[in-house]
Amino acid sequence: MTDRSAALRARFTELFGHAPQGVWSAPGRVNLIGEHTDYNDGFVFPFAIDRRTVGALALREDRRIRLASSFTDHIVETSIADLGPGAEHGWQNYPLGVAWALGLLGADLDAVPGFDLFLDSDVPVGAGLSSSAAIESAVAVALNDVWRLDLDRKTLVKAGHLAENEVVGAPTGILDQSASLLGQADAGIFIDCRSLETDVIPLGFDEAGLEVLVMDTKVHHEHATGGYAARRASCEAGAKALGVESLREVSVADLPKARDVLDGETFRRVRHVVTENQRVLDTVRTLREQGPRAIGDLMDASHRSLRDDFEVSVPQLDLAVEISQNYGAIGARMTGGGFGGSAIALVPHELVSQVEAAVDAAFAEHGYAQPDLFGVVPSAGASRDE
Repeated sequence: MTDRSAALRARFTELFGHAPQGVWSAPGRVNLIGEHTDYNDGFVFPFAIDRRTVGALALREDRRIRLASSFTDHIVETSIADLGPGAEHGWQNYPLGVAWALGLLGADLDAVPGFDLFLDSDVPVGAGLSSSAAIESAVAVALNDVWRLDLDRKTLVKAGHLAENEVVGAPTGILDQSASLLGQADAGIFIDCRSLETDVIPLGFDEAGLEVLVMDTKVHHEHATGGYAARRASCEAGAKALGVESLREVSVADLPKARDVLDGETFRRVRHVVTENQRVLDTVRTLREQGPRAIGDLMDASHRSLRDDFEVSVPQLDLAVEISQNYGAIGARMTGGGFGGSAIALVPHELVSQVEAAVDAAFAEHGYAQPDLFGVVPSAGASRDE
């Protein structure tokens, strides 16, 4: 038992008066490339990281659900009968939403028992590393085990996605849950969001002498409101105006014609999605043919597109990207939905400290809050730990 699992078990027992049945965990993710393409039936290429949400869980003999976490002193109590959309806003909607969604995908919510759950996480909240999907995925694998559902991983992805869309109210795609549940060590997950087919692509960063540096700007974002929903609506309007079901059906060669049909803003939104899909395909091909040191230009182009065409960056993200590029990064881009959160830089091992110092100094010079800088390693997906 790891120290973290032992502490989790002890806290669970202290709160609920009995020991947990087991401990499960799921990682956050970095999206290497492919932003705002998932809800447009496009391509994405994330990897799971070595920061995880860990949950201790035990079934109850009644229908009650009790939830606690290391990030709040409040214990949430409800019942299985009360699961579903329309609940009060709060962190509890992520695990409760998964329990409800499993009822749509195979669990008999009239028959399964309630449970006690305690969660702990070292995935930063609001940093664009999908702390929410880490919670959803940890709970999904735990309930799949204790409720004996025998659902496959792709169905658990659907459960997390339903929870996020219908209970939390965030109009996101399947990228985050897919990375958290399907991730593998030293590999990215290439996902076709239309067919839901996946392919494991070796990354080889360490072997190539590279590190993925996360630069958390500390600018908090919230996807359930505001700009994210507006961008999704703009994409849907663009697809409708072009006479296609989704922007997946639009190619780079179609963009000149699209410019004639769409207003300027909608065209820029569409152009980002279409060119980003192509960048994902190009990144996967380049990794296979040339290795990770050849993908930097694609990362840089992705950030420019997110900044200029999709307009989801913020000055802190742009600064982190620019400074890391200037001080040795092979490529850099914002990651996640934007409006804050994190940027990533692909940096040679010997230049990491130089990049970190330069980014810290630049943020101080601009009067921004000190960023949180740390490396991440492509890691395995959700699992039962003990």
